[in-house]
Amino acid sequence: MRYLLLTYYSKPNGKIDESMAVSQSIKTRDLQTASVILDFKKLEVVKAHLGGVQVPKDFNRIVEYYHKHYAATIERLFNENGYEIVKKENPVSQDVATSSAH
Repeated sequence: MRYLLLTYYSKPNGKIDESMAVSQSIKTRDLQTASVILDFKKLEVVKAHLGGVQVPKDFNRIVEYYHKHYAATIERLFNENGYEIVKKENPVSQDVATSSAH
């Protein structure tokens, strides 16, 4: 798979519902209906339009946001398109013991 597609729908009760899909290609319908389309082969934002507002097409920032919700899918998309994910190690905190000389 190459693309991550996210579509937002307004429900009758006024709430917003989200639909996520992955695809090998983009169809005309996807361009018309999807709110966010990310290309994991070129590492670019094809579309980012939320609630009638154009969102800055910052691939890293958008991926970082959706990674919290769809980590396994996003990691799979990176791997399938030839990219390796390098996770940052948590910095080790060192406790400093202080002693007072008497």
